[in-house]
Amino acid sequence: MSTQPFVIERIYAAPIQKVWEAITVKEKMKEWYFDLAEFKPEVGFEFQFTGGDGIKEYLHLCRVTKVVEGKTIAYTWRYDGYEGNSEVTWELSPEGEGTKLVLTHRGLETFPPLDAFKKENFVAGWTHITGISLKEYLEK
Repeated sequence: MSTQPFVIERIYAAPIQKVWEAITVKEKMKEWYFDLAEFKPEVGFEFQFTGGDGIKEYLHLCRVTKVVEGKTIAYTWRYDGYEGNSEVTWELSPEGEGTKLVLTHRGLETFPPLDAFKKENFVAGWTHITGISLKEYLEK
């Protein structure tokens, strides 16, 4: 399996501060991402949520690994009861009047070879989340 990370870039017609708050403030994340019980953009903060593939739900276990206020947040992403550990990084930069997002998900190859953990599913999920859910939230 390829060890190449999944990377997607998006440009939003929204200022960096608005995008930063959308990806780091629990109440705002709930509107377009996942409904987290708690979230703090602090290194070491652990959070979890449940999500699935329509057939089975999986408990996601995450820990914030990097925070550069207004620019970068990264966290580990793994599944309770399964091998594998990955990391999601959100990087923001100015792009004209808007904001450029580069989302990188590394370590997908460390997950078990189950249909739910196929790279195509992550590609589809992140494409929808960044291209539709977050875009609509930011540009409404």
